[in-house]
Amino acid sequence: MTFTTYTPAVPGAPTPPTTAGRREWTALVVLLLPCLLVSMDVSVLYFAVPFLTAQLEPSAVQQLWILDVYGFVLAGLLITMGALGDRIGRRRLLLFGAVLFGLASCLAAYAQNAEMLIAARALLGVGGATLMPSTLALIRNLFLDERQRGKAIAIWSAAVTGGIALGPVLSGALLENFWWGSVFLVNTPAMALLLICGPLLLPEFRKPAAGRFDLLGSALSLAAMLPAVYGIKEIARNGVTALPVAALAVGVLAAAAFVLRQRTARHPMLDLELFRHRGFSGSVLMNLLAMFAVVGCAVFFTQYLQTVRGMSPLRAALWNLVPTLAVGGMAPLSAVLARRLDRAFVVALGFAVAAGGFVWLSWLAPSSPLWFVLGGSAVYASGLVVVMSLGNELALGAAPPERAGSASALLESGTELGGALGMAILGTVGSAVYRGDIRGALPGGLTDQAAGTAQETLAGALAVAARLPGEAGHVLVAAAKDAFTQGLHTAVLCAAGVMGTGAVLAVLLLRGMGAARGTVKAGETARPGATGTATGDASEDAASAAVN
Repeated sequence: MTFTTYTPAVPGAPTPPTTAGRREWTALVVLLLPCLLVSMDVSVLYFAVPFLTAQLEPSAVQQLWILDVYGFVLAGLLITMGALGDRIGRRRLLLFGAVLFGLASCLAAYAQNAEMLIAARALLGVGGATLMPSTLALIRNLFLDERQRGKAIAIWSAAVTGGIALGPVLSGALLENFWWGSVFLVNTPAMALLLICGPLLLPEFRKPAAGRFDLLGSALSLAAMLPAVYGIKEIARNGVTALPVAALAVGVLAAAAFVLRQRTARHPMLDLELFRHRGFSGSVLMNLLAMFAVVGCAVFFTQYLQTVRGMSPLRAALWNLVPTLAVGGMAPLSAVLARRLDRAFVVALGFAVAAGGFVWLSWLAPSSPLWFVLGGSAVYASGLVVVMSLGNELALGAAPPERAGSASALLESGTELGGALGMAILGTVGSAVYRGDIRGALPGGLTDQAAGTAQETLAGALAVAARLPGEAGHVLVAAAKDAFTQGLHTAVLCAAGVMGTGAVLAVLLLRGMGAARGTVKAGETARPGATGTATGDASEDAASAAVN
């Protein structure tokens, strides 16, 4: 299979577009494997917790760490791994991550105690942090034509969001037939396939003359992300207490120190000039707002299907796939619209559609038909897929090819932070409304402990109701479901407000970025390599060639 490389007919003339062929599109399929599995691992443990708890007997604190340590490590190392990939080679880092992810999956599957599982989940987070920015950066380098790159990034975005929805379904299906470790072991064949196909299909890219790796900057980025994500999640789970607030403060101070370090370091991890480009900084913000709504509201809808409607976890997960399947065509459609309209208006339209979906769901009742729930979810998901697809495309298009790894890591970090903020803020708002509504509906005669349990969560109220005699139990169940639904209404209306704000910001920040023209940006040239087409600045070609 050959690659077509275009050269100017006249010295100094603009470089014509270089289009991707079958090999690049096949390489994209290979790149979808790791991003699908990494996003699945965020949610794959939801159903497995009761099974592994019965065998490993973790304490309450250990159980929380089993669930959270993967996301903590992943968020904390994204910036580091993105910068590392720019220096040592993105394919090399991707393949290293595949080895680590596969081995850590085996370690998790056969963990003998809670401590071993926590360590394995942390290693999975390290592996995931090497995989995610590498896949998006390689897409930036494989697809020089902006139209093709838009389609490729749209497919990548759909795979990431689909993986989060697919995780619980796969988990439920495996747990019905195998032991809990199977939810991890399923990763290994895909990683083996990546190791076989990656060297054959993926070219290597790295930043020429990148300089020494900034170890201090790496430590500061970790010190900024880990405490911040931890503090946000703890506030969402247990309310405002001293420890998570202190963690947030440490994260903010470390972030300030990290920015100062990047401004003064001889070889910084990040090019802060990227944030001067409206296409990049605006897109990072758009992705953060979109993930804020997705993660913040997903918790409510999962509980609504399982607790309010009484579905089994697997059945609820399967129904959750319906909106995902319904919006499968929205990512490619966003790329088509972006060729005809200013991207700012397409992104704003996505936010407006998402806001409409959330407003729709504010009319949800405990007895609403299932199609009403799924329809509203499909509407808001459709809008947010448009936002995230174009946000990723704009940000990567604004970043120079040799800095695609760092740009991808920043995008992913913003996404992780947005999800944590959504869970914390919307979860806190919804819980506060629930507690306020249920307090006045509690039947008399409850002990203080039972009343406190009923006011804490809907599941707690249902457990208390099951122990009450006759009509009192039915009254508490109805009141608790109504109170939870009111909390959901408040959360989705808050999300709708954020989406409205996002629409306005999209027009203000992204207007004038234009529609895709199908051209290679000025200064980008194609270089043939042993396994693909590498890109780089023309001025740097003499300094360094693509590593094969």
